[in-house]
Amino acid sequence: MSFSIYLVGFLIVIGGVAWGLLRAGIPTVWVIIAAIIMVGVGILTGVGQTRSRDRPE
Repeated sequence: MSFSIYLVGFLIVIGGVAWGLLRAGIPTVWVIIAAIIMVGVGILTGVGQTRSRDRPE
């Protein structure tokens, strides 16, 4: 559950960054590339933050 909340929040951030880049006049292809990279970073970070840790035995 917390991973999905984390991912939704990160998607909102990506949307804001993409909108800002488009308003700044950056070409669409570069905005798409940046968004894909940010999605990858968001997934990696979200998994790292929400993954349950193994218990020591």
